[in-house]
Amino acid sequence: MSRAIDISAADGTIDAHIFTPANADGPLPAVVLFTDIGGLRPCYHEKAQRIADNGYAVLMPNVYYRDAAGEIVPEGKSFRDPDVRPTLVDYAGHLTPEAQSRDFNALLDCLDREAEFASGKVGVVGYCMTGAFALRMAAEHPERIAAAAGFHSANLAKADDAESPVNVVDAIQARVYFGHADKDELLPPAQIARMDEALAAAGVHFATELYKGAAHGFTAKDAPSYDAAADELHHKRLAMLLEETL
Repeated sequence: MSRAIDISAADGTIDAHIFTPANADGPLPAVVLFTDIGGLRPCYHEKAQRIADNGYAVLMPNVYYRDAAGEIVPEGKSFRDPDVRPTLVDYAGHLTPEAQSRDFNALLDCLDREAEFASGKVGVVGYCMTGAFALRMAAEHPERIAAAAGFHSANLAKADDAESPVNVVDAIQARVYFGHADKDELLPPAQIARMDEALAAAGVHFATELYKGAAHGFTAKDAPSYDAAADELHHKRLAMLLEETL
């Protein structure tokens, strides 16, 4: 069960989708889902619906709305294709921390306005590059975000990066969970350790788990790195986090 929605934001209009369980009765706890670098596409609609079916209202925005609406990757193509990826990298470059902050405000305003969403605490989950978005949203809205999760996250704690989300974790009050791909080239062990150390020093309630044998992108059914067992574990861990916090 989903419907499309347009959300007014400081930088334009965010096209997004709201997912609820079939025959949902009344407003439900809110979850914001940020897609991976590939943007909106069928496998993420499926993912959002599966989360919603556990008893949540899920808001999935198009993170690339500044450049294009709807699905960015053409049908039959992959976000990894050499004639597609440069466009995505270009669009992703516009998602600065400041731009993300403006979008977070618009998304929370949407949750307050739309009938599907219950008032109160919110969960947020990101994949690949948006694992950092989930962490940053939790840091910027600690009074609102109760749970933040990232799966096969990328570049969470690069050394000497002033814009790294590792620098803002002191503000987080949410529960945090990370499911990392084993031997992920986009999140090497040194970055994992740096993030874990920062979260621990900040007193954040967090858990980090390595999905042994899984590659970057293990939850994306349209990627060659998709791992069905790791994807199932991701859904299990996310469901547990949301149940315990929302």
